[in-house]
Amino acid sequence: MSDMKNSKEFYMRKALELAKQGMGYTSPNPMVGCVIVKDGKIVAQGYHERCGEYHAERNALLRCKEDVTGAEAYVTLEPCCHHGKTPPCTEILIERGIKKVYIGSMDSNPLVGGKGVKILQEAGMEVECGILKEECDKLNEVFFHYIEKKTPFVAMKYAMTLDGKIAAYTGDSKWVTSEAARNHVQILRKKYSGILVGIGTVKEDNPMLNCRIEEGVDPVRIICDSRLSIAENMQCNIIKTAKEIKTIVAYVKATEEKKKALDEAGIILVQAGDKETIDLKLLLKKIGEMGIDSILVEGGGKIHGSFLEENLVNKVYAYIAPKLVGGATAKTPIGGKGFEKMEAARKLKDVQIEQLGEDILVTGYL
Repeated sequence: MSDMKNSKEFYMRKALELAKQGMGYTSPNPMVGCVIVKDGKIVAQGYHERCGEYHAERNALLRCKEDVTGAEAYVTLEPCCHHGKTPPCTEILIERGIKKVYIGSMDSNPLVGGKGVKILQEAGMEVECGILKEECDKLNEVFFHYIEKKTPFVAMKYAMTLDGKIAAYTGDSKWVTSEAARNHVQILRKKYSGILVGIGTVKEDNPMLNCRIEEGVDPVRIICDSRLSIAENMQCNIIKTAKEIKTIVAYVKATEEKKKALDEAGIILVQAGDKETIDLKLLLKKIGEMGIDSILVEGGGKIHGSFLEENLVNKVYAYIAPKLVGGATAKTPIGGKGFEKMEAARKLKDVQIEQLGEDILVTGYL
């Protein structure tokens, strides 16, 4: 595929880089970038900066003082054609006299879904679709999943030693991986709308589960706690910061006293099931209805095992440190009963391997 300067791919790649600047801020909307080119020169560019604000095309064109009649637009996602929180992007492309639009991904939102292209063509504009389609589709894998399924995209993340341990047999886990890997995790916390852990992780680590990078965005914290035992330690970091960082605790059964205490602390309570354990499918449905389009599942092993056994994981991030800690009782990243036979093991596809400092990151899709 050509990516020479001034080629279609060159400008679409510019639009992709712009789109990525919206990461963490556009949810549950997609990340979109737009580049306007006239006479072989970029005259305007923009991206969808924040949910509820103008989209990429409108941002690019409203900030452009030049006459763009006859120009070309490169957009990573099919321009919207409906009135939502903002006016349709097809409208401003037509008004400003754009001659041709190059599109990366088609929009699977039923409100758009090919209608944007049709409107542009009916206005006499040339439209070419599928420029860097694979990359544009991957950029918004969360958006496409959420629009089609109405439940969050689930990414599972863990860090382990080369012999598959997430902690020493004593429980000590600081740190399994290097600083480079830990910094990468913070980017994931910015990328995904929610972060989910089990009550065991809260009790053992007393985590904040926030995003600790510059210009970071804190994910919504989701704790699976079937009996609301978190209420037994009202001084834990999660409860102390619940009024600053949106926090959901999913439960099955609990006393009115515990529910009242957590409610007053600013915790949002979500009942997910009526049996002994949390119904994860029901929880994902309820989280989706709250507008949370994606979650990063960070453990522990029991939670990972449950998500995997119920086939609820879309993507895996496995950080592997070149260390051997040993220990028959040392914890592993995925607990639960496990699968009876190797042939039943969940398999990853589209696997990628990346070096992060001294560690290795393996990503793949289920």
